[in-house]
Amino acid sequence: MSGKILQIENLTVSFDGFKALNALNFSMDAGELRVVIGPNGAGKTTFLDAITGKVQPTEGRVLFKGRSLRHLSEHQVARLGIGRKFQTPRVYLKLTVRENLELACNRHKNVFASLFGKSSASERRTVGGLLETIGLIPKADLPAELLSHGEKQRLEIGMLVAQSPDLLLVDEPVAGLTDEETENVGELLLALAESHSIVVIEHDMEFVRQIARKVTVLHEGSVLCEGSMEQVQNDPQVIEVYLGQRPSISSHQLKMLRIVTAMAWSDGSLAAEEIEVMLSRFSKLFATDVEEQEQLQQELRDYLAQDLDINELVAELETPEERELILQLSYDVIQASSRTADEPLINDEEAAAYQELVKLLNLPEEVVRRIEN
Repeated sequence: MSGKILQIENLTVSFDGFKALNALNFSMDAGELRVVIGPNGAGKTTFLDAITGKVQPTEGRVLFKGRSLRHLSEHQVARLGIGRKFQTPRVYLKLTVRENLELACNRHKNVFASLFGKSSASERRTVGGLLETIGLIPKADLPAELLSHGEKQRLEIGMLVAQSPDLLLVDEPVAGLTDEETENVGELLLALAESHSIVVIEHDMEFVRQIARKVTVLHEGSVLCEGSMEQVQNDPQVIEVYLGQRPSISSHQLKMLRIVTAMAWSDGSLAAEEIEVMLSRFSKLFATDVEEQEQLQQELRDYLAQDLDINELVAELETPEERELILQLSYDVIQASSRTADEPLINDEEAAAYQELVKLLNLPEEVVRRIEN
């Protein structure tokens, strides 16, 4: 593979006057693994949305292998060879690991034909190779609902690869994972990078250090810096706006973090494992040093132990952008929460609390739909 697989020129995406992307320029070579980082609100998700056709640019254009993607729908973009993995694994929980991969291998088959028809020898070889690549051969015939969160992440990456895309877009693949699962996903992406072009969006800086070859830093909808991990870490602008040397979390960010921590489940019935997922997730969003992350987690544990009034917390939010960020982070917590195979992703009490949060934030319906999709 050679040449530019992806080029983005002066891309601007506006939502009611707010520029989620602002004259962004970006390009990557075919066969490249690129990691995109940046603080919350930097435009990372909108960046992927604009590439895949989920949102249309206000200005500028996206070129894939030299072809403009403007006005193409999501499914049209996917057929051109761009595959996207979202933050939350989207697998068929009641089907086995093998059946999930078989479905993904042949997009021309319907579900009935895939499950009850006879696979060709080439399809069986492909599925066997994918099972080996994602490290799930021992669990090939188990229902996907029995997999751990990290295994579901690897399965979905395998399903994405099964569709033979030229470009893989992977959104926060290690959110909510254990250290071991994070390392496994990193090894998988590095192996896939030998034969695929990959863009990874990520907050976990240790994971970024594991896989990064070239890093792009977004800030306020534009590219702030690009280079090796060492170059990015030592760039004065990046240190100032994102990585930080001494506390890497501002008082404003801490206020936001406290609010979303309290609002994530306002019914007060957080399970211990849910608290730990949430605290780990948020500490990595706002702090890069391990010791600093631990200090932040303890501060938030103390904060959660207080008697908190959700209505008073909402009143502290000053702008629509802050309200949108709060809903995004709260939704991320729900999606990252670990569940057993016999439990739903979110129970009735949590669903009611989340809906109350949506009502309190009073965001436009299109903003809520964009976050939830």
